[in-house]
Amino acid sequence: MRLPSRMLCSLAVAAIAASAPAAAPAQAASQLTLVEVLSSPPRTDLLKRQIAEFTAANPDISVNVVSVPYDTAFEKVMVMFKSGQIPDVIELADRWGGLFVRGKQLEPLDPWLSKTPELNTLQPRALELGRVGTDRVYELPYGFLLRGVYYNKKMLQDAGVEPPKTFDEFTKVAAVVTEKLPGKYGYCMRAGRGAGVDWGLWPMNYGGTGAFFDAEGNSNYATPGFQAGMQKLVDLYQKGYAPKESISWGYADSVAGFASGTCAMLDQDPDALVGIRDKMAEKDFGVIPLPVGSNGTAYPLLGYFNWAMTAHSEHKDDAWKLIAFLMAPKQNLEWAKFMSVVPAHSGADKDPFYASEQWSGWFTMLAKSDTYKFYVMPAYLPEWGAFYDLTQTETGQAMLLGQKDVASTAKEWAALLTAAQKKYVANQ
Repeated sequence: MRLPSRMLCSLAVAAIAASAPAAAPAQAASQLTLVEVLSSPPRTDLLKRQIAEFTAANPDISVNVVSVPYDTAFEKVMVMFKSGQIPDVIELADRWGGLFVRGKQLEPLDPWLSKTPELNTLQPRALELGRVGTDRVYELPYGFLLRGVYYNKKMLQDAGVEPPKTFDEFTKVAAVVTEKLPGKYGYCMRAGRGAGVDWGLWPMNYGGTGAFFDAEGNSNYATPGFQAGMQKLVDLYQKGYAPKESISWGYADSVAGFASGTCAMLDQDPDALVGIRDKMAEKDFGVIPLPVGSNGTAYPLLGYFNWAMTAHSEHKDDAWKLIAFLMAPKQNLEWAKFMSVVPAHSGADKDPFYASEQWSGWFTMLAKSDTYKFYVMPAYLPEWGAFYDLTQTETGQAMLLGQKDVASTAKEWAALLTAAQKKYVANQ
């Protein structure tokens, strides 16, 4: 259940007031606020350590870090902007970009980028995504997330099954594990916050396309293939192949379910390695590429988080200094390793950190472009953030619980997205 807007506003303002500067002399002439939305205590500690290094080199700048819990980040960030508690630098999920760009709430970064040679090695894909469908760079992705499948080697062995190579095999493996291992489940479903990933992956791979829209701008959720994928996901839950409580699981819950041995498979990005390695020996689990779909091709999501500067910042040059520092090769590589994401700079993936067995599945997907065709969310649509974070989660849960059917829900999603896409195209 979502908190009332007034309460969210109070929480957001209180969080800003309570946050202590990461590292700063009291007399600093420029005081920046940075909002972190993918927070955890160890991650925030790393961010503050990097910022301490930045402020030591820039004693005239102080930085106040505000860490927002990810599962409620979208609402809280919106409340911050509406209440006037607007930061200078903000971490944004990929799907939020269009909303903030259309609302003229982000500052184009091109004037500073052209004068910052240490960022010349940023991958072209990072700059492309950072344009959010425009001709200017508004965001800088600090790394890439690629969907793969984690599997518990012992649980699959005990059930007498092999890691799945297709989405149909995934369903069969989940069923066999659930039936043969009492008290265990085949799939760690994420049906709470962030469930929009799977409401995209399964339809894409059964629909045989990595596109949300056809050539005329109509949403592919209206097609039989997309609806078949939605139904497969519904069946996994309703047949008991995922834990009943996974109806409310977010990112941390689903990862914990896998790491604890509650379920045998988890579709997740490489950042889940951090939590899983803390609980499991590396020999006990593996990571395979995303299974292929109906046409022998897989459509993995290419996800990313960004640093961006708000248009409301009164210290834009200093805000850029901070962004450029965090995105510089040294800091970005340290950040990417900690986050377990593919780094934003070309060549950084050659670091020995990425040589482990678990990373091979993701690099296989990167190398075999004929089989693995990445898709990205239509973050250029202002409506996308709320659709992904709220609509898909709430109506998706209703489908899993049998309160809504796939056909009518898909029709609703298609109508909303088709209208948004055609409005966007008409305004270009």
